[in-house]
Amino acid sequence: MSADCIFCKIASGDIPSKKIYEDEDVIVFNDIHPIAPVHFLIVPKLHIESLLSCEGQHQTLLGRMLLLAPKLAKEQGLPGFRIMINTGHEGGQEVFHIHLHVFGGSVSLPKT
Repeated sequence: MSADCIFCKIASGDIPSKKIYEDEDVIVFNDIHPIAPVHFLIVPKLHIESLLSCEGQHQTLLGRMLLLAPKLAKEQGLPGFRIMINTGHEGGQEVFHIHLHVFGGSVSLPKT
């Protein structure tokens, strides 16, 4: 846990969030600046700065996060969705605590 990290403060309950799921390893809550009708974040409770900081010992945690995404997307009514991980300043990362954006809904998203 990092004392100055907003996601660590949310995970510890010091800052409230619109939580949709929590277990011993992750917390999931709605994004405060959604880019789609459904947009939530899957955040590990373990403070890891970014995907660039991940190593072999994080493999199980990352896999659990990815497997949780479709389950929660379905519960949120999404038949399809996107996952995004912003990494580093140049990759658009604003909060330096790794997290998955899961988003979708009745919005026209650009195709890649």
